[in-house]
Amino acid sequence: QVQLVESGGGYVQAGGSLKLSCAVSGNPVSNYAMAWLRQAPGTERKIVTVIRRSGNTYYEDSVKGRFAVSRDNAKNTLTLQMNSLKPEDTAVYYCAATTAAFDLNQRSYTYWGQGTQVTVSS
Repeated sequence: QVQLVESGGGYVQAGGSLKLSCAVSGNPVSNYAMAWLRQAPGTERKIVTVIRRSGNTYYEDSVKGRFAVSRDNAKNTLTLQMNSLKPEDTAVYYCAATTAAFDLNQRSYTYWGQGTQVTVSS
């Protein structure tokens, strides 16, 4: 059974940075395509970024150039470095894992963390 546990959320002023981590247990993180998703109040949860088993990455347009996803196979963790944060980045952030080929659909994701709150003040 794969378990994902996020950490690193918090409160930051606009323009600041936060680093989220997702600890993976039960299987190597390298076995999966890993995603960060976010859900703001009153909105649908959306994929922010994906890092595939190959190491290739995908970023949603609004975070390109500001967010960076990485994977540490030795520590079995997934990381999201968020820079130049904006109030519209405020959301609950989730990490998720899938072995499915179509990894840009959140329905493909089998394993989910509990989420961590990120709040960006203006």
